[in-house]
Amino acid sequence: MFLRLLFVLLCALNIVAGAWLLLGQPYSHVRGVTDRGVPELRLLSEMPDAGGTSSPPPPPPPATPVGQVAGAPPNYSCTTLGPFDTPQDLRDARQALGSQVARMRSRQEQIAQPGAWWVHLPGAATRAQALRQARQLGARNIADYFVVGSGDQANTVSLGLFRDRANARKRVNEVVAAGFPARMSERSENVPEYWLDLMIADGSRLDWHKYVSASGVGSHSAACF
Repeated sequence: MFLRLLFVLLCALNIVAGAWLLLGQPYSHVRGVTDRGVPELRLLSEMPDAGGTSSPPPPPPPATPVGQVAGAPPNYSCTTLGPFDTPQDLRDARQALGSQVARMRSRQEQIAQPGAWWVHLPGAATRAQALRQARQLGARNIADYFVVGSGDQANTVSLGLFRDRANARKRVNEVVAAGFPARMSERSENVPEYWLDLMIADGSRLDWHKYVSASGVGSHSAACF
């Protein structure tokens, strides 16, 4: 009985071993991934080059730093020209220097300049007091005055605005002689100034005087832009 059972067990093991050898290889009966005669696809990284080794791609060209003109030397300095009297003088300078510098920039600034001399009486506390002062001036035969009605100088009796300081002083003396505390003060006005900033490559030795014909123009070093 035991021998018969051992014989059946051995037969079963032989059957299992044969089935594994026949069916256990996962790709032995699988059809190729490509049709016959069609070359197999391969990744580019798997393809050897002509010399048998692969070489890295060439590095990209260096980028131009921000603020530097392409093709210009890496070092430069900046100069400011001005002030120009008129916008036309500024435009002429820009046109003449355009091909001589790496970069340029024009600017307009407002500056305060002495404009005139104002002769007046001290400001009154109320408009009624200012009108009373004006009537007193008229009684002393002093003409050409008016009472300021609004603004920072409201209730002030104005006695004239003079471009020439000597004429303003003469007017003050006239009113003071009549018995009134006249005074004079300088008034400024905002006027435009025009400037031209230049960025010049070091070593160019630019003589801007050859290109700028406007009078009264100077130069000084400035921070680059």
